[in-house]
Amino acid sequence: MTTNPAPARLADGLVILDPDQTDLLRELDGVFAGWGRFEGAREILPPPMYPVTSLEKFDVYMNFPHLALVASPLELADGGASPQDGRFAPTDLLEARLGLPHATCFGAYLFHEGRQLAGDTLVTLVNRCFRNEEHFTPLRRLISFQMREIVALGSPEHAKQLLARLTELIVAFGEELGLGLRREAATDPFFERDGSRALLAKLSPVKHEFQVGDLAIASVNTHRNFFGERCEIRQRDGEFAYTSCVAFGLERWLSVLIERFGDAGEALAAVRAAAARVR
Repeated sequence: MTTNPAPARLADGLVILDPDQTDLLRELDGVFAGWGRFEGAREILPPPMYPVTSLEKFDVYMNFPHLALVASPLELADGGASPQDGRFAPTDLLEARLGLPHATCFGAYLFHEGRQLAGDTLVTLVNRCFRNEEHFTPLRRLISFQMREIVALGSPEHAKQLLARLTELIVAFGEELGLGLRREAATDPFFERDGSRALLAKLSPVKHEFQVGDLAIASVNTHRNFFGERCEIRQRDGEFAYTSCVAFGLERWLSVLIERFGDAGEALAAVRAAAARVR
């Protein structure tokens, strides 16, 4: 039985965490970011939105149109706009030139866009992500949530090694917390449904999720040279960079930990103890 109050719910998919839940989320983020720093990752700080032209490079609006959200300024030429029944009409809005990302790792590729890497590179970053889901459940499925990622850019072996090392940590951390994690192969729409990339994805899965029950709380993803090509990121030998990433949905971790331990305070103590044993 949960003794903590539920997050303050503003609307479907939007919540405000209480102080104990916030402490737990910050602790978790510190654990995952620490894994990245131990591997040699440097932190970068992305914005919460990008030009639509930037997200178009990744086929976001082709592969994920059902999740996509955009931002638009108000049309003020005719004396201003005011909401009716809690919403603005389409005629109240100007062109939407900013897109809200549904994944954090986009910032890593856009940061390195047009660059040649000095060598194999690791970065870590956390960001607000936005998804227009079919339904919302507090903490488990939100319209706005936080995702920590660790991203490898460089050689194919470098990208592969990051996933192997972090998979070991995720499995060990889950075992220490008694979460009953399952590792499941998943699909990744970044690879075309037809063509060589689609065939490779079928032969060798490019995405694995770590699930508690029916909820994915982390994933490991290899993109081959997809983002290297789209952002013109090159290795020292001039070849396009290969990339991979490890992602943690922070509010989803809160959900399963609070359910497992009864409240955020007990979960926080368990996370600290588990993190001390998993390195």
